[in-house]
Amino acid sequence: MAEIKNNDSIGKTLLVVLVLCLVCSIVVAGSAVGLKPRQQEQRALDKQRNILAVAGLMQEGMSADDVSAVFAERITARLVDLKTGQLLDKDPAKYNQALALKDPQMSMTLDASQDPAGIKRRSNLAEIYLVRDEQKQVQEVVLPIYGNGLWSMMYAFVALDTDGRTVKGITYYDQGETPGLGGEVENPNWRAQFVGKKVLDDSGAPALKVMKGSARPDDVYAVDGLSGATLTSKGVQHSFDFWMGELGFGPFLKNVREGALNHG
Repeated sequence: MAEIKNNDSIGKTLLVVLVLCLVCSIVVAGSAVGLKPRQQEQRALDKQRNILAVAGLMQEGMSADDVSAVFAERITARLVDLKTGQLLDKDPAKYNQALALKDPQMSMTLDASQDPAGIKRRSNLAEIYLVRDEQKQVQEVVLPIYGNGLWSMMYAFVALDTDGRTVKGITYYDQGETPGLGGEVENPNWRAQFVGKKVLDDSGAPALKVMKGSARPDDVYAVDGLSGATLTSKGVQHSFDFWMGELGFGPFLKNVREGALNHG
């Protein structure tokens, strides 16, 4: 009889464990579903902050409502066809780049010779951001770029003047490089040296160079490399080489230089 009671005790224990696991799973799943809208809202707000920052419109102490209001007033999101460089009359809010990258009809595979940034696939469309002044005239354009560093994919926004060549600002908002070395891509002092540099030469070819060591102050195409972070610096270089080239935003920037933003 003692053996039977022991078996009953083990069975009851297992039942309790299973019930607890089930309850915990339901709670965790419910929390994840419940928090998803809030997480999406926060991601959208962070994106707006980064775009305003690179456009020089982010001010200290701005609330979430302030960010949303300034973004709505001064920033216009548009989709661009990377092959033709044409701005499209499609709603960017209905475009999901992550899904596009998984669809062979909406993206392209890059072979090694086409892919200095190491991104492997490129979507056919990209979302860009027109920055307008108080008179609603386009004063600059913000482009998303990304590419492999030493340890991670590094994501940035680059603001260009309406000449389609001159950098107005750059911000790296997502990267996993070594703190104090490659992680210095987020250092404001390092990023500040990009302002006024040219990403394209007079013929429209990618020309920005991240130097090993220091760049000459009078070189409008060169910035200092990151000290002790050669491979991260090369990753930044390769990102600009790709995204300012023919398979990236090159066709769009050609249209910009020919006055496309006057009709944006």
